[in-house]
Amino acid sequence: MDEDRIAGTAKDVTGKLERTVGDMAGDADATAAGSVRQAAGKVEDLYGQAKEAARDATDSAASYAKQVYRQSSDGSEAVAKFVQNNPLGSLLIAGGVGFALALLLRQPAPRQRRGRYYD
Repeated sequence: MDEDRIAGTAKDVTGKLERTVGDMAGDADATAAGSVRQAAGKVEDLYGQAKEAARDATDSAASYAKQVYRQSSDGSEAVAKFVQNNPLGSLLIAGGVGFALALLLRQPAPRQRRGRYYD
């Protein structure tokens, strides 16, 4: 289990408890703070779930690619067969690789100079 999921669940439970205590005591600030903490915990838990899902998808894709490559005598034949059998999966993998490369190779945009001395 991912650390973000554990921390998110803990914040969620703490927020629920704080909100309940605030409701019982009639303290609107404690109720609001509990709601905010609970929402932050849910967001952190969802982030952890997304990281786990991405990790699992990457691991399964890598293991499947290794398995296909081992079973084939020629790697290009294995890739061609995989693409023919799984066109959507191949498209998603290629898009993911392209997106990752774009993130790695992009340069930050030049900053626009604005202000008193640059107009």
